[in-house]
Amino acid sequence: MSAETYLSHNAGDRNNVKRKGLRIALAVAVGFSWSVYSGAIIPFLGPLFAAQFLISSSRPLPVQKALAVTVLILVVGALLQFVTILTGDRPPVLLLLLGLIYFGCFHQQASGKGGPTIFLVLVIAVMVPLLTILNEDLGDTILMILVQGVVSGMLLMWMAHALIPDRCSPPVQAATKTTYPQAERYAAANTIILLIAVIACLTREGLATAIVIPITVVSLLSQFDVAASTRAALGIVITNITGGIAGSLAFGLLQVHPSHIFLFLLVLMAGLIFGGRAAMHSPAAKLYAGALTIFLLVFGTGVSPLPGSAADSFSTRVTYILVAIAYAIFMTTLLWPTGTQSRSTAK
Repeated sequence: MSAETYLSHNAGDRNNVKRKGLRIALAVAVGFSWSVYSGAIIPFLGPLFAAQFLISSSRPLPVQKALAVTVLILVVGALLQFVTILTGDRPPVLLLLLGLIYFGCFHQQASGKGGPTIFLVLVIAVMVPLLTILNEDLGDTILMILVQGVVSGMLLMWMAHALIPDRCSPPVQAATKTTYPQAERYAAANTIILLIAVIACLTREGLATAIVIPITVVSLLSQFDVAASTRAALGIVITNITGGIAGSLAFGLLQVHPSHIFLFLLVLMAGLIFGGRAAMHSPAAKLYAGALTIFLLVFGTGVSPLPGSAADSFSTRVTYILVAIAYAIFMTTLLWPTGTQSRSTAK
């Protein structure tokens, strides 16, 4: 490859990274604004799924794979709701079944498999049982909420690619996957960490509406493979707290100037800051993807509280996020096996 060709390729790659960041920002801003405008119960769900799809790949999801993911989400959601209703009066059985699902998902992640689909399944495996037990009024609408979230996420992904396509088709690079030498132990530790968070929400009345805690924990556990040192772990904490602070500031500004256009601009700005960095080819990209997730959770629960959360103040919701971050850091330090490091290899 000549020097001129090499420089041209690098310039094109940098340009496509910028365009990927723009796609992420546009998708979350449009999706979030539309969800709030249409009165969605969980306005951050569609934008969150769209961000996952866009961050994980520079190419749009094929229609066949999108249909397969939608069917998978529907089947998993329906199965989880059925199991929750059937075993709701027998918590040990329900927790055992949830633990098996969490372990399977975390083991796939620790083995470098699954991609964003595993993250979606984990989020659903957290939301469905909690919403089914703690918000009985939702009933069958839980599945509809999930399907709408996944479908809107895919539509936002395709829209973003249609409006901001890559200017050239760079050669397909082998994606990297992160694996752990002791995948079973990592999966078991993560399962315990997530189950404790779910149990806390189910058993403590004060946490009955704190669904953002286990979702935040899921997001953080997917970032910790970059924490090869104390400094890196501190970076995870700071970056995610920054996402929470940004969500709090956005909510405060929206209270001063409430309008859908201003809301769109606030989310767009956050998408450009966090999503733009999440699009980069670096290990730190996962941290900024997590910060974007935290922003959407904090801002989303502020502008449109989850069912039954009207009595919860916004400051309490922010506290939930901070507690989840501190809890996840402490528990991974306590339970994760020591003496081994994750390995990043090409697929």
